Amino acid sequence: MMVNNKNYKKITTNSLLELKNKGVKISMLTAYDFTLAKIIDNAGIDIILVGDSASNVMAGYETTLPITLDEMIYHASSVVRAVDRALVVVDMPFGTYQGNSKKALDSAIRIMKETGGHTVKLEGGSEIIDSVKRILSAGIPVMGHLGLTPQSIYKFGTYTVRAKEEEEAIKLIEDAKLLEEAGCYAIVLEKIPSKLAKKVAETLNIPVIGIGAGANVDGQVLVLHDMLGMNHEFNPRFLRRYLNLYDEITKGVKQYISDVKKVDFPNKDEQY
Repeated sequence: MMVNNKNYKKITTNSLLELKNKGVKISMLTAYDFTLAKIIDNAGIDIILVGDSASNVMAGYETTLPITLDEMIYHASSVVRAVDRALVVVDMPFGTYQGNSKKALDSAIRIMKETGGHTVKLEGGSEIIDSVKRILSAGIPVMGHLGLTPQSIYKFGTYTVRAKEEEEAIKLIEDAKLLEEAGCYAIVLEKIPSKLAKKVAETLNIPVIGIGAGANVDGQVLVLHDMLGMNHEFNPRFLRRYLNLYDEITKGVKQYISDVKKVDFPNKDEQY
């Protein structure tokens, strides 16, 4: 197994291509605020995604659709202020790029100018290729996203695995090639069969990062709050919980409440 023997002071889109070509896997996590972004950047994560999953994780919405461009800019600017090494990717929220390439470019420019982020991410293939090309024409790097595209959840009607049928699998491969040819520097594949994801990663020259897409891609991404075990409700097969912070935080808060009630906190050493 290859390990990263080059100490990148700053991860760039070019760094990711180097990692793919060396067979070194790319690590990616979401973050939406300064404090957690600073922790995972210091830990050495390669890419931080300011995901529109903030709609679910931070605001409690059922889907990613409600979050606005202004809200994404707020989260992304908070993350960027924390980061020294990682590449910061900002999701373009629903309604800011579909069907109108001029609006897409205006939205992407706002994200880049107002957040200091490094790249944007868009969901979809041929349907949004005009927006992708227009954003790229302004010199803004674009990460693609295929497979399960949560912004289209009402079209799909379910969060089930995508591209199991041959017709959808063929379109996914065609869309991946289309995004690469347009100039995308990387693509996320979400919740598709591992064999298909492997084929896409081997076909493309650019890095392919999976979430629920198996191990035979160039990197992995998870939602930070999920992998830290900060919730109990979300249990997809692809999620590995590295900590159980829900229980740990609950335990700490209960102890604090108890100490306050018993006048054990603050003690004599904890006051002026």
